[in-house]
Amino acid sequence: MSTILIIEDDQSILTGLVDNLSMEGYRIKTAGDGKAGLKAAEEGGVDLIILDIMMPGMDGFQVCRHLREKGDKTPVIILSARGQETDKVLGLQLGADDYVAKPFNVQELLMRIKAVLRRTTAPEPQVATFGNLKFDFQRYEVTKDGKPLKLTANEFTILKLLVQNPGIPVSRHKILADIWGEGATSRTVDTHIWNLREKLEDDPSHPVHIVTVQRIGYKFVP
Repeated sequence: MSTILIIEDDQSILTGLVDNLSMEGYRIKTAGDGKAGLKAAEEGGVDLIILDIMMPGMDGFQVCRHLREKGDKTPVIILSARGQETDKVLGLQLGADDYVAKPFNVQELLMRIKAVLRRTTAPEPQVATFGNLKFDFQRYEVTKDGKPLKLTANEFTILKLLVQNPGIPVSRHKILADIWGEGATSRTVDTHIWNLREKLEDDPSHPVHIVTVQRIGYKFVP
C-alpha cells in the first residue's frame, strides 16, 4: 500500500486525516510544519504528499517549489482554506497535482488521492472501449459507432485525461495546468467540454459520458 506524507499544522485536521487514511490502508507519515515536512519528503519513501498551504515559517507554496526545483516528482495534493482562483493556479503552476479547498469532504479527498496515485504509478492504458466509443491514445484516434471523430489537439488531451480516470472528478484547474498553464480560464475548459459533448454525446444537452461535477470540474462516466 502507498505511503502518504501529511504536512499540516492544524492538529485536529491532521488527526482526522491520519485516522481516515489509515482506515483505507495507507501508511502515514506526518509533519507539523513546512520545514519538517520538507525534510520528511526529502528522506524519500513517500508516494504522495498532502500539503497544507497556510503554515507559519515555510508555507506550502515554498515547500512545493523547493521540491520541484530539486527534481522531486512525488505527487502533491494541496490542501488549503485559501480558495481564491489565483492561489489554486499558483499551486498547480508550482507543480502540485491537485488542489482541494477546506472545508473538504473526506470521500472526495480519498477519490482525489486514488486518482493521483493511479495517474502517477500505473501505466496509462493506450486503448479503451466503452459501448460505442473507442479511444486509441497511441494513434490519436477516437471513434463513435466505428466512425472517426475529428478532435482538436486540446480536445483530445482533455478527453484522454478524463477517460483514463473513469468515474473520478478531474478539476478545471488540473485541466488548465496540464494543457494551457497560464493564459487561459475555466471558461476555456468549459467551452472545450461543450465541444467534446457535441461530438461524443447522443444528446449534448443531457450528457451521459462527460458529466459535470459541481464546484469541481468534470468526470468521464463509462
